[in-house]
Amino acid sequence: MMKNPRFFTFFLLILVLGDLSSNAEAKAFFVFGDSLVDNGNNNYLVTTARADAPPYGIDYPSHRPTGRFSNGLNIPDIISETNGWEPTLPYLSPELTGQKLLVGANFASAGVGVLNDTGIQFVNIIRIYQQLNLFKQYQQRLSEVIGREETDKVVKDSLVLITLGGNDFVNNYYLVPFSIRSQQYSLEDYVPFVISEYKKVLHRLYQLGARRVLVTGTGPLGCVPAELAQHSRNGECAAELMRAAALFNPQLVQMLDQLNRKFGFVTSKIACCGQGPYNGVGLCTPLSNLCPNRDAYVFWDPFHPSERANRLIVQQILTGSNTYMHPMNLSTILAI
Repeated sequence: MMKNPRFFTFFLLILVLGDLSSNAEAKAFFVFGDSLVDNGNNNYLVTTARADAPPYGIDYPSHRPTGRFSNGLNIPDIISETNGWEPTLPYLSPELTGQKLLVGANFASAGVGVLNDTGIQFVNIIRIYQQLNLFKQYQQRLSEVIGREETDKVVKDSLVLITLGGNDFVNNYYLVPFSIRSQQYSLEDYVPFVISEYKKVLHRLYQLGARRVLVTGTGPLGCVPAELAQHSRNGECAAELMRAAALFNPQLVQMLDQLNRKFGFVTSKIACCGQGPYNGVGLCTPLSNLCPNRDAYVFWDPFHPSERANRLIVQQILTGSNTYMHPMNLSTILAI
């Protein structure tokens, strides 16, 4: 095991967008984004971006794979659990009907990014504007159950979590040497381009009625086991991806302002489940190496946090100081 490990969280920044004037607690929870928050939508799609085989889900209550890229619960699950809310269902789940619509829905899809060409190798995924279109469809479905006026209130009083950005680097700009985007843009020009497109996404989300929106920043992308396996000889993080994250997060904060982190794990460099250097090659499969103590690992697979790491991330989301939250934590938001 590594000596003097450092915990690298995916979420250096949690940001709040929009109008917090409503004094009602969030009653519904909506989730948009990528594999960090997907809870099973891709199980209903013909795509390679799936987590539907063991040992994914080994620590989930059912001990079965659910489509979450985790050994157990993921970040939206833990936010719901901590607030005493019923967990959201994947929007594509046939179980999401009738009164269950009042709980909210998860529209996230593994592999997506801010840009439409991100994750093209996964072919059939729910790109972000498709997720927003499904959110509009959700509202139409809910209005058939409770009426338009009540539906508007549910959406206005809800909590929204959106997690995007990492794939626009690891599964686009840096996916292959001399990628199309890297030939079109220098990194210094690519980051503002992604930010400008993200701003359009958030504006559309606002148009659809969302007011309490948590927007996550990206963590040190070059330190995930998948990148260490490809680029590291002695455990050092991939410098280019670290530079990308260092450029992306401050510009994300600035963009959101214009509209309106130490944990003790055994290792933060080796994935619990995987193969090759740092267990960072490929995805987690039934034939992969599997660590005996999953709570000792920051990373479950080459890209995604373990359940314990997710819990600590949510703890920061709920109660973190201004050092980690901007402009306030979720507990404060829900109290307003």
